[in-house]
Amino acid sequence: MSATTNPRASARSWLRIIVRSLVLLVVLLATAGFIYENISEARDRRFNPMPGQLIDVGGHGMHINCTGQGSPIVILDSGLGDSYISWHKVQPQIAQFTRVCSYDRAGLGYSDPSPRPRTSKVMAEELHALLHNAGIVPPYILAGHSMGGYNVRLFASLSRSEVAGMVLLDASHPEQQKRFPQALNDLDKTWLREQEFLEFSMPFGIPRLLGFCGKDAEVRAADCNFHSAQEGFAELRAFPESAAQTATTGALGDIPLAVLSHDPDRPEPDLPEDLLKPTNEAWQQMQDELAHLSTQSTHVIANNSGHYIQLDRPDLVIEAVHKVVDEARWPAPGATKP
Repeated sequence: MSATTNPRASARSWLRIIVRSLVLLVVLLATAGFIYENISEARDRRFNPMPGQLIDVGGHGMHINCTGQGSPIVILDSGLGDSYISWHKVQPQIAQFTRVCSYDRAGLGYSDPSPRPRTSKVMAEELHALLHNAGIVPPYILAGHSMGGYNVRLFASLSRSEVAGMVLLDASHPEQQKRFPQALNDLDKTWLREQEFLEFSMPFGIPRLLGFCGKDAEVRAADCNFHSAQEGFAELRAFPESAAQTATTGALGDIPLAVLSHDPDRPEPDLPEDLLKPTNEAWQQMQDELAHLSTQSTHVIANNSGHYIQLDRPDLVIEAVHKVVDEARWPAPGATKP
């Protein structure tokens, strides 16, 4: 019997055809997804142009958006993987009583990626270079949300004379991974895989097709892109190193400090119910410790607010920033700067 009539040879031939067809289909789908993602990104940004400026910082551009007038200038630093857009509910109101700047860390939003490691120390150094190159002169009031709390504390330790006050919004604590329940830390692996999926799939438009990018075109224009997904994953991987760097910064002396923490009675959708109580107790204790970084501090629990206090309770954030700005402008009689 010839090879052409051999059933096994025929089966192998059909298998090769099927495999080649599947590979071709995957390539075609990936190409279509890539084109779809790039066209969608370009369309979103065409109809929602970048506010502010793109400033050269060591060979790559960083986006900063400043509004209002006055001094000290408030600098807003977002949480892990978040762009300047997370401050859109508070920046216009802060601009009514002083100058305020939100920005995108390298690789996020409208900023170009950076070749440097994505640790908080590097981010603080890049923020300092951005402010200097943009001609934004101190003194600064630094406001950091979540991991942004690491960044602003490191900025203050590196450029202490330029910082007149600080606001920490549900800010990360250097020891949180040690002090949270172990089961919660085990969930970090799941979140890491989810972020890795976003990084891998974003160039092919999969998160956009699945609705992960949301319906707000302004948010999509800033956040739904490959380099933002890549930066978010890099920041998450570097989080333990950023925590270790922040642990070395020490106290803030007597500069005005406002600490805001989320409502412990508000359900957290990402946490299993049995972890809510021990996690919130540990978090509130760590927030109290952050309030002791300065001898001039306040700690406010943001009722009815989750982790994103600037979105859930913008009124409290605006009030806290206003208070710190006023204290920096008119220190108490007899007070001295460290």
